[in-house]
Amino acid sequence: MSNVQIAVIYHSTYGHTARQAHAVRAGVERVEGAHALLLTTEQAQARWDDLAQVDGIIFGTPTYMASVSAAFKTFQEATSPAVLSKGAAWQNKLAAGFTNSGAHAGDKLATLIQLALFAAQHGMHWINMALPPANNSATGSERDLNRLGFWLGAGAQSNVDQTADTAPPESDLETASHLGQRVAQVALQMARGRANQ
Repeated sequence: MSNVQIAVIYHSTYGHTARQAHAVRAGVERVEGAHALLLTTEQAQARWDDLAQVDGIIFGTPTYMASVSAAFKTFQEATSPAVLSKGAAWQNKLAAGFTNSGAHAGDKLATLIQLALFAAQHGMHWINMALPPANNSATGSERDLNRLGFWLGAGAQSNVDQTADTAPPESDLETASHLGQRVAQVALQMARGRANQ
């Protein structure tokens, strides 16, 4: 039986994206043989050796002004000397992403594209949601998975007047869990394929 480890690296200012990150981790750990390493962007910058050993990394950040947060950008730039210049240590790892904003759309797609490009610069393999958009018909519901309709990564929406105790809603957290589970399943498939070569 193969075992894989997936890192979840995130920045959160008010706790909303942290809840999303914990949901991603829970999704990873739903998969037998998969283990999650949950790190803030600050913690990750002290764990480069550990990150070199994981099978995949799922990146998470709030969307601020149609972009990743400043703290997440600091982490991204720190990977240049710590990872890229030391032999492309993340090449061929799996990657995925998630983001949260106050608005339903909130230009989250711009953030997910930035995360996918960041992964591409490291030679990583991007994993999409594999979920259809939901809540887009008369029979749809705010409780549907992928209620915000993102393909590239997991989107969540947190009302700006709600604390992280109540936002994002459960459907967005379950969507994040789906992403973690999907990445873990693909990582196991790849690990089994390598073992059979």
